[in-house]
Amino acid sequence: MRTKQTIAIFIAGLLILSGLAAFALRGNISASLFAWTGEEETFPQLKGLSDLAAGLLRPRVDTADDVPTALADVNPLGMNVFLEQEVDPAKREQQVRMIAEAGFHWLRQEFPWEDIEIHGKGDFADRRHEPVRSAWEKYDHIVALAEQYDLELIVRLSNPPAWSRAEGNGIGTYAPPDDTDDFGDFVHAVVSRYRGRIRFYQIWNEPNIYPEWGEQPVNPEEYVKLLKVGSMRARAADPDVVIICGALAANIDLGPRDLNDFIFLQRMYDAGAVDYFDILAMQGYGLWSGPTDRRMQPRVVNYSRPRFIRDIMVQNGDAHKPVWISEMNWNAAPEDVEPRYGRVTLEQQARYAVLAYQRAQKEWPWMGVINFWYFKRADDTWERNRQPEAYFRMVTPDFQPLPVYEAMKAYIHSQ
Repeated sequence: MRTKQTIAIFIAGLLILSGLAAFALRGNISASLFAWTGEEETFPQLKGLSDLAAGLLRPRVDTADDVPTALADVNPLGMNVFLEQEVDPAKREQQVRMIAEAGFHWLRQEFPWEDIEIHGKGDFADRRHEPVRSAWEKYDHIVALAEQYDLELIVRLSNPPAWSRAEGNGIGTYAPPDDTDDFGDFVHAVVSRYRGRIRFYQIWNEPNIYPEWGEQPVNPEEYVKLLKVGSMRARAADPDVVIICGALAANIDLGPRDLNDFIFLQRMYDAGAVDYFDILAMQGYGLWSGPTDRRMQPRVVNYSRPRFIRDIMVQNGDAHKPVWISEMNWNAAPEDVEPRYGRVTLEQQARYAVLAYQRAQKEWPWMGVINFWYFKRADDTWERNRQPEAYFRMVTPDFQPLPVYEAMKAYIHSQ
């Protein structure tokens, strides 16, 4: 009986989708199918329709859209920046000014532990240059710039210095410290220094994939220990801080170096993470399809993936917390660059970015900030090395705006 019901549901789904396709024929079929599949070519669109029909056979996710969610009704417009890499303070300000002029509200900026407590425990002097200077100097300037242009900072705390591990950087430059209390002391120092000026702190980044946990298997339980220490020390330094967990990277691997984000998150909850973060962070890349792709397949990474993450939160009694996207964009790599992260044209990148914000605002009441990845790099090293990471940029290293900058600026100012 159940088999007959399943077949009936599948056939009904096909008929519904066929009807939608037939209706679309009365207008612009390509645009209509793109609105469902996120695909712009005919054959991928047809496959997308069959995938949508097959999705009707899977259990529906529960995103608890009617549950009041804290920190979701905020300005959603965030930007990832690498301001600490700009040697010239004037170029730091030029970046912040352009971001503010476009209408963005948030700067997601890393405060790397290895660049602040550089040479040893409790040592905040930078002796890598002459004359010796305070390692805080650069970060004080970044905080002041955010305040000057009325922007809020999301500060990512990660990247331990070599001295925090007995093996130094031999176990990986991103590997966690041997003693989590050393990390806790660093977090306390940062939060204490900027108390009342920075409120949002993210503890680590992508702890579920290589190389963000070093040259070793990722470990949700060990990450929760680090999150607990960081969270408790931050709250001790400033009770008003908001803690964001390390952004989970979407993947379907089962370890040891990369672990599926759904499994990693559930193991975080099992390890008691619920008390140690206020916002669930994840990455929101669209990769090979556009932001309107509504297919829900656990083993396919697309822009609908936040709905799966939200479902896991709901099942663990965490529906009152929001999801924030730490990194979102589509890769506009040239034809001679490996399309490791998918490939779109500059025109598509500009269009997709706007649609991504529009969809989240319209459909996901539990979604808060979406941080575009990324504004610019300080130099063209990534481009010269033909790294696809370079082509997520919004502005070239010499400050030339790309179409996505103008598109987002126009969209924001139209709201």
